[in-house]
Parts: sequence; structure tokens; C-alpha cells
Amino acid sequence: MAKNADLQENILNAAMQLAEATSWEKLHLHDVAAELNISLEQIRQHYPQKDGMVEAWYDRADASALRITEKPGFLELDIYDRLHQVIMAWLDALAEHKTISRDMLLYKLEPAHIHLQVLGMLRISRTVQWFREAAQQDSTHLQRIFEEIGLTTIYLLTFLYWMNDKSENQQRTRAYLKRKLKRAKPCAKFIQNWFGRSDSLRGKETKIIIPD
Repeated sequence: MAKNADLQENILNAAMQLAEATSWEKLHLHDVAAELNISLEQIRQHYPQKDGMVEAWYDRADASALRITEKPGFLELDIYDRLHQVIMAWLDALAEHKTISRDMLLYKLEPAHIHLQVLGMLRISRTVQWFREAAQQDSTHLQRIFEEIGLTTIYLLTFLYWMNDKSENQQRTRAYLKRKLKRAKPCAKFIQNWFGRSDSLRGKETKIIIPD
């Protein structure tokens, strides 16, 4: 099992390095097989299609985002600082191959790749859900929906900004994300208060309707 896991990682690493020399579009799986001196069948066992490598690459980023929660003092931060650390950990995991990460996204969004576009949307949703879990954003029902929409918007805007950020250690992106999260605070507070007020009103209505 360990050998299979190592081979899966080696295949992905080799694919990323080869793509750096050309592009993700020009990467062929037979080139990866030749680089590792393995068969195409061995690649197929781990990655039935090229897009499987895209998913595996972004899975690595998801895992990095979750590991940041193990950092001492993480849960003592407020929710916005937690989200900032989680999202930046996700982006930092992709930074080694930023151009290829961008190319992977564009590959998914090509008009001819409708099935990949659907998977791309599912990937975004799944990643946002992990962000919420990592930051312990535990709202429910309509409040959760509004918060997910807001977080997804911030995440995608930050990702687009990050793709063109050439500053050292992604400092501009870090500042950009901090600004976005700071601006979201009043809106999030309003939503929280609104749904808290709605719950309170529903409770009062219940007391009137149900007799003692």
C-alpha cells in the first residue's frame, strides 16, 4: 500500500515538473511514464484520466489548509483570522507551481470540457466547505448559505489576485485577503444579527400559538 501511495505521489510530482517545462495543456501522460520509467497502465491505475492529477494537486492544497488548524493558538484567533490563515495555507501549497495551477483551472473551464466544468464547480464547493470546517464556521440553514456565498466570492477573488501576485511570499495577496475579510465583517455581523432576531421572533410566535 505504501509503495502504491509513493508511486501516486511520484507520478503527480513528475507531471508537475514536466508541465513547468512546457504547459499543462502540452503535458502528455506518456511523457510522465517515460520520465518515471513506468507503463501507462501503472499511471492509469492511479489516474484514470489527466484531470485526476488536477484533483490530486488541489487535494494537496486542501490538506495543507486543514493542517494549519493544528498550529498552536489557532482556535484562539477570531473567525476572520482563522479564515485568513486557512486560505493562505491553501494558496501557499500551490505556490511552487503557480502557473501550472492557473493552467489547470483554465483547462477545466474550456468550453469543450463541460464535464470538467461541473467537476470544477464541485471542487470549489468542496474546498469552501473544508475552509468552513477548518475555521469552525458553524452557522446553519439560510445564514450558512449566505456565509458560503460570501466566502466563496472572497476565495475566488483572492485566487484570481494571487495568480498575478509576484510579491515575495505572496505578501500582496495576504494583505488583499485581509482587506476582503475585514470588509466582510459588517455584512457578516448584520446577517448574524438578522437571523438571531428572526429566531427570537419565531420563538415569540411559538409562545403565542402554543397554549400553556
